[in-house]
Amino acid sequence: MTRLALTITVHGTPGPQGSKTRNAAGALYESSAKVKPWREAVKSAALDKLVLDTEWQPLREAVRLEVVFTLGRPKSHFGTGKNAGLVKPSAPRFPTGKPDTDKLLRSTQDALKDAGVLLDDSVVTDTVAAKRYVLTTDDTLSHPGAVIRVWRLNEPKEPTP
Repeated sequence: MTRLALTITVHGTPGPQGSKTRNAAGALYESSAKVKPWREAVKSAALDKLVLDTEWQPLREAVRLEVVFTLGRPKSHFGTGKNAGLVKPSAPRFPTGKPDTDKLLRSTQDALKDAGVLLDDSVVTDTVAAKRYVLTTDDTLSHPGAVIRVWRLNEPKEPTP
């Protein structure tokens, strides 16, 4: 049995999680400065949605996660002069560069756990993720962000005492 449990729209620049860099002292830190603001944006959007559902409990059963990440186009995709603001015919339709989809999913799943949507990101058994540019398909936003859908794959488990 599959049921839509939650749909969340997040506004902000999606940030990948996973690439690490060492500083001069040898300590590891996230390479992308976008991770923390993205996780906060996802968490905030999820909490705004959950505040309306006083019965909500973090999902502990198998879930399907569907995410469409909307990315802004680079300046090089746009014309200049009288064509400023128009996407060049030669601009790619899909974003094939960084950030990696799997790293975007990692930061998003961790934020959903932090918000109490998921008991743990290990309950995600199925994922569908897409990277798209602004306003290129029905599921994309008019600005960077994401549309997240969480589906229950079976009946909820009873909470363990």
